[in-house]
Amino acid sequence: MSTVFDVAESILSKTGLITVMKLQKLVYYCQAWSLVWDEKPLFKSRIEAWANGPVIPRLYQAHKGMFSVKSGTFHGDPNNFTPEEKKTISAVVKFYGRRTSQYLSELTHKEKPWKDARKGMTPDQRGTVEITHAALSEYYNSLL
Repeated sequence: MSTVFDVAESILSKTGLITVMKLQKLVYYCQAWSLVWDEKPLFKSRIEAWANGPVIPRLYQAHKGMFSVKSGTFHGDPNNFTPEEKKTISAVVKFYGRRTSQYLSELTHKEKPWKDARKGMTPDQRGTVEITHAALSEYYNSLL
């Protein structure tokens, strides 16, 4: 199985320099749509419902303090994927990649997986509740 850093590098190889917030959201959507289209996760790292939207803490620790990132930042392997996984990542980047980081953050705030994981929290409250694969699969399957 690939790592979150492999996914990040694959995205960055397609987008070039982007903000870390945008990268987090694109990695999140790659995981969500992989669970739907490929019926398996792209990576094992946990996704949490933070105040600014879904965040992969392992990825966050690697870019903490940075505003933007480019290819080569994470030393992942952008080619460590099956043809189906490459197709999923490309489709996610094609659809969501043209959006701003703020748009993607606002979009995730409207969607059930993040909202359910944030239940009972104030908008600015720190949260570490996991957004599960089951929650992602159920919600994004419902959009098809």
